[in-house]
Amino acid sequence: MSAPNILVVEDEKPIRDMVTFGLRRGGFAVMEAANCREAFDQLAETVPDLILVDWMLPDSSGLELTRSLKRNADYQDVPVIMLTARATEDDKVAGLHSGADDYITKPFSQRELQARITAVLRRAAPGDGSEVIEAGELKVDLGSHCVMAGGEEVSLGPTEFKLLRFFLTHPERVHSRTQLLDRVWGRNVYVEERTIDVHIRRLRKALANGGCDAYIKTVRGAGYRFSAS
Repeated sequence: MSAPNILVVEDEKPIRDMVTFGLRRGGFAVMEAANCREAFDQLAETVPDLILVDWMLPDSSGLELTRSLKRNADYQDVPVIMLTARATEDDKVAGLHSGADDYITKPFSQRELQARITAVLRRAAPGDGSEVIEAGELKVDLGSHCVMAGGEEVSLGPTEFKLLRFFLTHPERVHSRTQLLDRVWGRNVYVEERTIDVHIRRLRKALANGGCDAYIKTVRGAGYRFSAS
């Protein structure tokens, strides 16, 4: 198996050198970019397994870069980790809301960085269709579409099942309605954003056994987050 390929987008060369050196020592293949333009130049050559993005870049922000990546069908499935000195709760919410899969604040250790990269890559890895995911009182067989909530089997419509599968494979992240439309319905399907709320209500109603409906949390002004904790 080839080493995971990581694109590091960081304008400060000493930090970029430190990160890339540690990643290479950790067995990762590394690509480098000092700004958004260079990042897209690299992406045109090779699509990496994961992208590390600094917030403050000279030609745009890491937020805008992440949003651009998630809007692009060629790169939207590539996981993104923001690596930044901005550490307030509002900053973290903004970073995750932009589409980042994780958010790491500076300073950080190489061990933590590589552990977080490995965790995100593991979550993003495609399954074989027969994977069983458990979260709290919820158990879902992705192959058979069997859903157990509080020990009882529940029936879901195809859209509600796709929503649940997306939440289970992207937990602990805030997803806007636009992001859910793009990732669950697809970019070529026109659906009003408020339609999301209807399907969320149906999904919650079906998962009411064992309190599993509470796993789908509304984040006011931002969207929805799945958390079994």
